[in-house]
Amino acid sequence: MHKISHGVPTEAVSKSIISYLSPRLIPALAFAMASAPFMLFADVAHADFRVCNGTQNLVGVAIGYRAGDGWISEGWWQVPASSCATLIEGELQSRYYYLYAEDAARGGRWTGDVNMCVAENEFKITGVEDCFARGYQRMGFKEYDTGRQGSWMVQLSDTPGTQEGQN
Repeated sequence: MHKISHGVPTEAVSKSIISYLSPRLIPALAFAMASAPFMLFADVAHADFRVCNGTQNLVGVAIGYRAGDGWISEGWWQVPASSCATLIEGELQSRYYYLYAEDAARGGRWTGDVNMCVAENEFKITGVEDCFARGYQRMGFKEYDTGRQGSWMVQLSDTPGTQEGQN
Protein backbone atom coordinates (compact mmCIF):
# COMPACT_ATOMS: atom_id res chain seq x y z
CA MET A 1 0.00 0.00 0.00
CA HIS A 2 1.27 3.47 -0.89
CA LYS A 3 1.10 6.49 1.40
CA ILE A 4 -1.27 9.21 0.24
CA SER A 5 -0.16 12.85 0.00
CA HIS A 6 -2.95 15.33 -0.64
CA GLY A 7 -5.02 12.63 -2.29
CA VAL A 8 -2.22 11.47 -4.63
CA PRO A 9 -0.06 8.42 -3.93
CA THR A 10 3.46 9.59 -2.99
CA GLU A 11 5.02 7.07 -5.35
CA ALA A 12 3.15 8.69 -8.24
CA VAL A 13 4.26 12.18 -7.14
CA SER A 14 7.91 11.12 -6.91
CA LYS A 15 7.87 9.44 -10.31
CA SER A 16 6.15 12.38 -11.98
CA ILE A 17 8.65 14.98 -10.64
CA ILE A 18 11.71 12.93 -11.55
CA SER A 19 10.40 12.17 -15.02
CA TYR A 20 10.31 15.92 -15.82
CA LEU A 21 13.91 16.56 -14.74
CA SER A 22 16.65 16.38 -17.30
CA PRO A 23 19.41 13.96 -16.30
CA ARG A 24 21.84 16.90 -16.50
CA LEU A 25 19.82 18.91 -13.97
CA ILE A 26 19.72 16.24 -11.27
CA PRO A 27 23.38 16.74 -10.07
CA ALA A 28 22.91 20.52 -10.06
CA LEU A 29 19.66 20.19 -8.10
CA ALA A 30 21.33 17.84 -5.61
CA PHE A 31 24.21 20.33 -5.11
CA ALA A 32 21.80 23.24 -4.66
CA MET A 33 19.77 21.34 -2.09
CA ALA A 34 22.91 20.25 -0.20
CA SER A 35 24.38 23.77 -0.08
CA ALA A 36 21.12 25.57 0.74
CA PRO A 37 21.66 25.50 4.52
CA PHE A 38 25.07 27.16 4.11
CA MET A 39 23.62 29.89 1.90
CA LEU A 40 21.07 30.72 4.58
CA PHE A 41 23.85 31.50 7.04
CA ALA A 42 26.24 33.26 4.68
CA ASP A 43 25.19 36.70 5.91
CA VAL A 44 25.28 35.67 9.58
CA ALA A 45 29.08 35.33 9.73
CA HIS A 46 30.73 38.64 10.56
CA ALA A 47 34.09 40.01 11.55
CA ASP A 48 34.86 41.12 15.08
CA PHE A 49 37.48 41.33 17.84
CA ARG A 50 37.00 38.53 20.36
CA VAL A 51 38.71 37.52 23.59
CA CYS A 52 38.54 33.94 24.83
CA ASN A 53 39.28 33.12 28.45
CA GLY A 54 41.10 29.79 28.69
CA THR A 55 41.53 30.06 32.47
CA GLN A 56 39.35 28.68 35.25
CA ASN A 57 38.56 32.17 36.64
CA LEU A 58 36.51 35.21 35.66
CA VAL A 59 38.63 37.74 33.74
CA GLY A 60 37.97 41.47 33.29
CA VAL A 61 39.09 42.81 29.91
CA ALA A 62 39.72 46.32 28.54
CA ILE A 63 40.55 47.24 24.93
CA GLY A 64 42.27 50.22 23.35
CA TYR A 65 42.31 51.43 19.74
CA ARG A 66 42.74 54.49 17.54
CA ALA A 67 39.50 56.11 16.33
CA GLY A 68 38.49 59.37 14.64
CA ASP A 69 38.38 61.08 18.05
CA GLY A 70 41.89 59.88 18.92
CA TRP A 71 42.92 57.08 21.25
CA ILE A 72 40.06 55.24 22.96
CA SER A 73 40.21 52.77 25.83
CA GLU A 74 37.11 51.01 27.08
CA GLY A 75 36.07 48.22 29.41
CA TRP A 76 35.22 46.19 31.37
CA TRP A 77 34.03 43.05 29.70
CA GLN A 78 33.54 40.24 32.18
CA VAL A 79 34.63 37.01 30.47
CA PRO A 80 33.73 33.89 32.47
CA ALA A 81 36.08 30.89 32.61
CA SER A 82 36.30 28.86 29.40
CA SER A 83 34.20 31.29 27.35
CA CYS A 84 34.59 34.10 24.81
CA ALA A 85 33.34 37.68 24.51
CA THR A 86 33.08 40.00 21.51
CA LEU A 87 34.68 43.36 22.31
CA ILE A 88 34.23 44.99 18.90
CA GLU A 89 31.45 43.88 16.57
CA GLY A 90 31.84 44.19 12.84
CA GLU A 91 34.76 44.65 10.47
CA LEU A 92 37.86 45.90 12.31
CA GLN A 93 38.79 49.45 11.31
CA SER A 94 42.31 49.67 12.75
CA ARG A 95 45.45 47.64 12.29
CA TYR A 96 46.53 47.81 15.93
CA TYR A 97 44.44 46.97 18.99
CA TYR A 98 45.55 46.96 22.61
CA LEU A 99 44.42 44.67 25.40
CA TYR A 100 44.65 44.63 29.17
CA ALA A 101 43.09 41.91 31.34
CA GLU A 102 42.89 40.98 35.01
CA ASP A 103 42.06 37.67 36.67
CA ALA A 104 39.29 38.57 39.13
CA ALA A 105 40.07 35.74 41.57
CA ARG A 106 43.86 35.47 41.58
CA GLY A 107 44.82 39.01 40.58
CA GLY A 108 46.92 37.89 37.60
CA ARG A 109 47.26 40.31 34.71
CA TRP A 110 47.85 40.27 30.98
CA THR A 111 49.74 43.50 30.26
CA GLY A 112 52.00 45.19 27.76
CA ASP A 113 54.12 48.29 27.21
CA VAL A 114 51.49 50.71 25.83
CA ASN A 115 50.03 52.91 28.57
CA MET A 116 46.33 53.74 28.42
CA CYS A 117 43.74 54.94 30.89
CA VAL A 118 41.27 52.69 32.71
CA ALA A 119 38.61 53.28 35.33
CA GLU A 120 37.42 51.13 38.19
CA ASN A 121 33.93 50.67 36.73
CA GLU A 122 32.61 50.51 33.17
CA PHE A 123 34.34 53.14 31.03
CA LYS A 124 35.03 54.60 27.61
CA ILE A 125 37.90 57.09 27.76
CA THR A 126 39.18 59.31 24.96
CA GLY A 127 42.90 60.05 25.16
CA VAL A 128 45.84 58.34 26.85
CA GLU A 129 47.56 61.35 28.44
CA ASP A 130 47.22 62.57 32.03
CA CYS A 131 45.29 59.51 33.23
CA PHE A 132 45.83 60.29 36.93
CA ALA A 133 45.04 64.02 36.55
CA ARG A 134 41.73 63.10 34.89
CA GLY A 135 40.78 60.69 37.69
CA TYR A 136 41.74 57.44 35.94
CA GLN A 137 44.37 54.77 36.45
CA ARG A 138 47.12 54.03 33.94
CA MET A 139 47.75 50.44 32.85
CA GLY A 140 50.06 48.81 30.32
CA PHE A 141 48.17 47.33 27.36
CA LYS A 142 49.58 44.70 25.02
CA GLU A 143 49.66 45.61 21.33
CA TYR A 144 48.14 43.26 18.73
CA ASP A 145 48.99 43.84 15.08
CA THR A 146 46.01 42.45 13.18
CA GLY A 147 47.68 43.05 9.84
CA ARG A 148 44.43 44.72 8.75
CA GLN A 149 42.50 41.48 9.11
CA GLY A 150 38.75 41.99 9.42
CA SER A 151 38.52 39.69 12.43
CA TRP A 152 40.83 38.87 15.35
CA MET A 153 40.76 36.63 18.41
CA VAL A 154 42.96 36.69 21.51
CA GLN A 155 43.21 33.61 23.71
CA LEU A 156 43.99 34.30 27.39
CA SER A 157 45.52 31.42 29.31
CA ASP A 158 47.46 30.66 32.48
CA THR A 159 50.48 29.61 30.39
CA PRO A 160 52.80 32.50 29.44
CA GLY A 161 53.22 33.05 25.71
CA THR A 162 49.94 31.43 24.67
CA GLN A 163 47.78 34.54 24.62
CA GLU A 164 48.80 35.69 21.16
CA GLY A 165 46.15 36.92 18.76
CA GLN A 166 44.85 34.83 15.91
CA ASN A 167 42.58 35.73 13.05
